[in-house]
Amino acid sequence: MSIMNMEEVKMSYYLNKTLELSFDESIQKITEELKKEGFGIITEIDVQATLKKKINVDFRNYRILGACNPSFAYKALQLEDKIGTMLPCNIIVQSLDEIRTEVAAIDPVSAMGRLDNQNLLSIAQQIQSKLKNVINHL
Repeated sequence: MSIMNMEEVKMSYYLNKTLELSFDESIQKITEELKKEGFGIITEIDVQATLKKKINVDFRNYRILGACNPSFAYKALQLEDKIGTMLPCNIIVQSLDEIRTEVAAIDPVSAMGRLDNQNLLSIAQQIQSKLKNVINHL
């Protein structure tokens, strides 16, 4: 695989957007947009605080949000009992500088594309559409 192809593969597993908002404003905005598409935040990992506490290093603002759309999660779990290993949909918010933040979400089609389950792929495509709407409305 050439370097160009490796970069294309690397970039294809997420959807992202850079915002001219503070870190806290970005967290608030992504949470609001997720709610509009039927998602709630069920987990939140403060990577900056965790790294400071566990290994005493300073790191930029970086939060991992676990977003879940309960009806889609239920449908997916009915189709594939191990799909919980891929739930919830992870979304990161990270500071780029004082006034810019990046938001990136897992692309569920890319994540679930290796599974040989067309019904599950259909659900992943619907979730992808919703996450694209969220990212586009930021």
